Amino acid sequence: MQNRIVLKEIKIFLLLLVTIILTSILGQIIAFGGFEIQVKKHIIKMIFGLTILFVISRVNIRFWKSFAFLIYVLNLFCLLLVCFLGATKLGAQRWIDFYFFSFQPSEFMKLSLIFAIASYYSDLSEYEFKELKSHLLPFVLTIVPAIIILKQPDLGTAMLLSGVGIGMIFLAGFPTKAFIWSTIGFLGVCPIGWHFLRDYQKNRILNFIDPDRDPLGTGYHILQSRIAIGSGHIFGKGLFQGTQSSLNFLPEKHTDFIFTTISEELGFVGSVFIIFLFAGLIYFFFYIGNGIKSRFSRYLCFGLGLMLFLHVFINIGMVLGILPVVGVPLPFLSYGGSSLITFMISCGLMMSMLLKVKE
Repeated sequence: MQNRIVLKEIKIFLLLLVTIILTSILGQIIAFGGFEIQVKKHIIKMIFGLTILFVISRVNIRFWKSFAFLIYVLNLFCLLLVCFLGATKLGAQRWIDFYFFSFQPSEFMKLSLIFAIASYYSDLSEYEFKELKSHLLPFVLTIVPAIIILKQPDLGTAMLLSGVGIGMIFLAGFPTKAFIWSTIGFLGVCPIGWHFLRDYQKNRILNFIDPDRDPLGTGYHILQSRIAIGSGHIFGKGLFQGTQSSLNFLPEKHTDFIFTTISEELGFVGSVFIIFLFAGLIYFFFYIGNGIKSRFSRYLCFGLGLMLFLHVFINIGMVLGILPVVGVPLPFLSYGGSSLITFMISCGLMMSMLLKVKE
């Protein structure tokens, strides 16, 4: 009976994943106006990601617990390496370049952080959970890489990493009253943090508040995104009929603004379909995590689900203009290898946990 239930869960999970992958390929075809070379590259990355997913799914989940802190330290080293040897693109130093490919350590840092925090909390006793000092190490594990990433500069990933780490600390049982006071304290020092932001980061926040203050400059992204989404109406303009994307009024139409591109051509119906797909996948992570006995696996599921939720929430909020433009990609759909591989690994870990339960 248990095996049948788990088998059904695996089928649902794979159905959601395959649908998202097909939607991703369609989104890139729309963004590039046909089956261009970039779409073929995206498909190759997708196949590579699926291969990694399969390999990860066959690895016992206890392996990741054993090497969680080593993975974290190695990734932190890669982040520091970026500061000295990293390649600079579009004014940001975030990538390590090799001859045939480049990768972004900050993307994989999110996974490393989830491993480390899940491993740490899985070893705590019930008594230690209640002590505030027991939550200090996960906070340090979160804040150190976030500061390094902020200096690259990459405000979006730094915010997202902080959200994942703090969210896991709260879900692990951090006292609610202490969490509220910590949040109030954080909001109190935010004005100080303003002085440490780069000029372009300040402009992004100011233009989030009032995009019309610089419609042809820093407010351009948000305004064009709103025009594209609004012009899609209920059923969209049709494939390759979007004016904002096809005429290149919309910047980053294949990466950060892929949701806008799809919304313009497939309309409100297409947008809601994508949101429902992600909602189903996010729910699945938390649902499975809630039913797993292993504490490490449970915290791992919660962390992966939280990472997926924050990515989707920030990206869609960003393109709708209800959040500042901070350069966070939409999982699976945005063009780019590092983000895609990160989420394929996440799904591979989920499959590994489901297969373990089935056994």
